[in-house]
Amino acid sequence: MGQLEQFAPFLLMFVVIYFFMIRPQQKKAKAEKEFEGALKVGDKIITKSGLHGKVAELADATVVIETMAGKLKMERSAISMEMSASLNKK
Repeated sequence: MGQLEQFAPFLLMFVVIYFFMIRPQQKKAKAEKEFEGALKVGDKIITKSGLHGKVAELADATVVIETMAGKLKMERSAISMEMSASLNKK
């Protein structure tokens, strides 16, 4: 019984860390994957580096966007889910 009482604070810390740090990160990663998979031609997007554009072509892992400067090819993971969602709400 004494050993269980010694490890109870460590177990409690692990549970707290899981529910406040690990689980939200997993949910966010899953939501970003779903967002990347739901992209379609014509969607307005903002990249994580701040470039604004419209999806012109889609491939498995890449996307071609049209900007005012021309067309750019980049990874789907470079598109910001939060900023693109706020852009499409306007």
